[in-house]
Amino acid sequence: MPRTRTRRSRSLRLAAVATGSVLLAAAATGCNAAAKDDAAGGGSKGGGASFTLVTPDPVGQNEFLKLAVDGVKAAAKTHDGTQKVYQSSDSASQQQNVQAAVDAAPDVVVLVGFEFADLVAQQAEAHPKQQFLMVDACTTKTYANVSCAVFREHEGVYLAGAEAGLLSGSGKVGAVVVLDTGQFRRYSDPFAAGAKEAASKTSASTRFVGGQSPFDDSARAKEQASSLLAKGTDQVMAAAAAGNYGVFEAAEAKGAYAYGVDVNQCTSAPGTVVDNVIKKTDVAVQEGIGQVLDGKGGKTVSYGLKEGGISLTGLEDGVESSKCVIAEHEDVLKKVEALRDRIVSGELTVDDPAAK
Repeated sequence: MPRTRTRRSRSLRLAAVATGSVLLAAAATGCNAAAKDDAAGGGSKGGGASFTLVTPDPVGQNEFLKLAVDGVKAAAKTHDGTQKVYQSSDSASQQQNVQAAVDAAPDVVVLVGFEFADLVAQQAEAHPKQQFLMVDACTTKTYANVSCAVFREHEGVYLAGAEAGLLSGSGKVGAVVVLDTGQFRRYSDPFAAGAKEAASKTSASTRFVGGQSPFDDSARAKEQASSLLAKGTDQVMAAAAAGNYGVFEAAEAKGAYAYGVDVNQCTSAPGTVVDNVIKKTDVAVQEGIGQVLDGKGGKTVSYGLKEGGISLTGLEDGVESSKCVIAEHEDVLKKVEALRDRIVSGELTVDDPAAK
């Protein structure tokens, strides 16, 4: 299975911080930093707002980061402004790109990922007039010039669990998660709860990847998934970062089904991946920039089902061509839509393991 950073599940890596504590801009920031410039998307000759996005990894085929690029492009179009993206490749280029972005003094510097928490804290103190927007992470300390956009992943996981409960033939569902912490249990406990809501007699089990490289160990994730499948589990939530591909392999070999995270992972294992809990980083970026420009910065905004920041591939337009198994089960989707509406209305509250 691929072990590159661009294949990792961004949200799962970002959660590690919580448990422990395209346009490319021509930037003179060293050999590791982005150095290619493309003016597609246009700038404002009238001196409109300017936005700079800094990514922790190369965008490439990383769908999670591509959505963030889409968000900053949309913000530039909405506000008749300009936008740039600095793509990082390691910790050195992350630091260099953040400095380059701050030196350029755009209206908002947008950063995706926990990797930037300390850098943003330092820059926010040194440059109190510069506005920052962090997505899928936040600084430990609150700053008047730092806004944060975080996600309620557990709400989407609950819906995926409901799908699993309705589709399970054995009545047994499970999850393979990177680590046994409250933050990562957002991907297992709500999955079990959703399955039991949909089919009360469903039983659920969880396995943790652990080890020295829990975010990158496809072999170990595959082993954990195989142990669940050997006991009759036929629906598995894959929350093992790069190890998700190992989970998909195990499920495919056993004729079982799996669920992905962050973006549409059905294309990685058509016929095996049922659905995905997706995060709309583009929504968080575009709306977050708007809030900053409206003078409402310095706050943390949580995105869930109600705000449209969390969803399932099956609940989005284009599910027919998604290669997701759920596209074949319109009856299940109707029941899940009703469950989603109950959460959005406030009638149903999904417990957040990270809040315990």
